[in-house]
Amino acid sequence: MSRTTLKDIALELNISVSTVSKALSDSYEISEATKKTVQEYAKKHNFHPNKLARSLKIGKSNTIGVIVSNISNTFVSQILDGIQIASQQTIYDVIFMQSREDERVEKNCIDVLRMRGIDGLMIAPVSSGSNIEELKDLIKAKIPVVIFDRINHKLDTFKVGVNNFQGAYNATQHLIQQGKRNILHITGKNLGVAEERLSGFKAALSDAGIPFNEKHYIECSFNSTIDLDKSIREIIIKEYIDHKNIDAIFGATDVITTRTLGILAELRIEVPTEVAVIGFSNTQIAASLNPALSTVVQPATEIGEIATKKLIDTINQTRPIHEFETIELPTQLVVRKSSL
Repeated sequence: MSRTTLKDIALELNISVSTVSKALSDSYEISEATKKTVQEYAKKHNFHPNKLARSLKIGKSNTIGVIVSNISNTFVSQILDGIQIASQQTIYDVIFMQSREDERVEKNCIDVLRMRGIDGLMIAPVSSGSNIEELKDLIKAKIPVVIFDRINHKLDTFKVGVNNFQGAYNATQHLIQQGKRNILHITGKNLGVAEERLSGFKAALSDAGIPFNEKHYIECSFNSTIDLDKSIREIIIKEYIDHKNIDAIFGATDVITTRTLGILAELRIEVPTEVAVIGFSNTQIAASLNPALSTVVQPATEIGEIATKKLIDTINQTRPIHEFETIELPTQLVVRKSSL
């Protein structure tokens, strides 16, 4: 069976090929009645326009690129869900890539997506200054960039994330209200949100008159779960089992918090009676863990939707943009048994 073409539709409906093309593109130049006739005929005969040919003709690919740290992360997957929801309402296709928390891999992702001819890029950067020159080059080439999640990046552009300072402050304040004064804060090396969350952690301690102890702040490598588990286990053994210097742990990420809970169980340390636990985590099984995990929940799907809409609005902007907005959505503190 031969493939239906624009010419076939034009001949059948007794209109020009140009009219068919514009009707399928929802052009304002074509009447609603003609659009409906053309689109219904195209659907009935399984007509699919050649996107490559169209992109070459108009100089646009109708494709946007997205770079995240790790697709397997629950929080990240929820953001991607939001991106897909928003993009499905548009003409844009999405290409997803992972940096795996490595600036070199991130650079390669940027290069690959640029060669693919993307019209815009959304990125959750590895660190505050990672590949900033490459991102500036994209903007100079009129390929807009929107930063999401890790919004402390130095690039001057639209940014969409959460108020990490306030989220960390609320989590730490909650632990303090439970009588905890020796709180261990575990984060990731070069994590793009680490600075704001550390600031919120310190501010809550300061407001409660508790001095910040540098020994109670540890940065772990995300290169492998083996390395991550080793670092978390070593600091818990040193600060709790050997010296009884901590009574609570605040984890800065989904992975850190859930793995910390598992390591405490392996070491037979009772949660929360011996050590309370809370952290940033969007995992849907938080309530099913033993004990149920207290979490700072981020509106991940909303981040993805807003970032996508911002990028597409920027792509369609006819004039250069000189003022950029940083959107910080509120987090939600969900208290469960692990911190009570």
